[in-house]
Amino acid sequence: MSLYIYAITGSGHPLRLTGLRAVGGGSAPRAVTAGPLACVVSPAPPELRPKRRDLAAHQEVQERLMADGAVLPMRFGMLAPDDAAVTAALDGGCAEYVRRLEELRATTEFNLKAARSQDDLLREVLTESGEARRLNERTRDGGGSYADRVALGELVARQLDARQRLLAEQIVGRLSEMARDTVVASPAGDDFLNASFLVEQGRAEEFSRAAGQLAQGYGEGYDFRLRGPLPPYSFVA
Repeated sequence: MSLYIYAITGSGHPLRLTGLRAVGGGSAPRAVTAGPLACVVSPAPPELRPKRRDLAAHQEVQERLMADGAVLPMRFGMLAPDDAAVTAALDGGCAEYVRRLEELRATTEFNLKAARSQDDLLREVLTESGEARRLNERTRDGGGSYADRVALGELVARQLDARQRLLAEQIVGRLSEMARDTVVASPAGDDFLNASFLVEQGRAEEFSRAAGQLAQGYGEGYDFRLRGPLPPYSFVA
C-alpha cells in the first residue's frame, strides 16, 4: 500500500500523533525512522483529492508536529510507494535534511498577499503622468487615433506594473527586517504581492502586529491578507 507523506522531523521529535486524523480517513499517522530522521506517514487513500476534510487533516498533523519541534512540511499530495522507499529517501538526503531542520528550528511562516484597487491606481496614473493624461483626454468619447488608444493602453499598463512592483518592494523591505528569510512568489489575480516570511517563533506576535500596522498605514483601497503562523512550506526545497 502506498503512503501519504506529511513531514520530515528529527527522530528525537516527540511525535505526538495519537488522536490525529489521517488524510483519507484511514489508519492514524505513524513515523518511519531512519537514523537521525523520521517521516510521518499514513496509508494513502485510493483516490487522493484536495477535499476540505483531508486538507484539514494534513494541516492538523503538521501543526501538531510544529508545536513540538522543527519540521520539514510536505505540501498536500506527496506520496511514496512503501516504507522502504521512505527510508531510502531519508538515508539519501540525510545530511541536507538534518541541516535544514536545524535552520528551521523555532521558526514559523507568515504569508502576506496584497491587492490594490485598480480604479485608485488608474486615477493615480492619470493624476501624476502628464503623458497619460494627455492621451486620455485625446481618446475620450471615442476620439483620437487607433495609435493613440494603443499608446494609452501600453503606457497605463507599464505605469500600473511599475507602481505595483514598487509597492511590493517597499512592503517586503519593511517586513523582511523582522524575518530570518523571505520568499517572494508571483502574485495571482488582482494581487500585487505574494510574499512569505520565515519568522522566529518568539517574534511571531510582533511580526503579526507589525504587518497589521503596516496595512492600516496604507489606508482604503488596499486589501492585505496575512496568514500564519504556518508550517514553513515556502522554505523547504
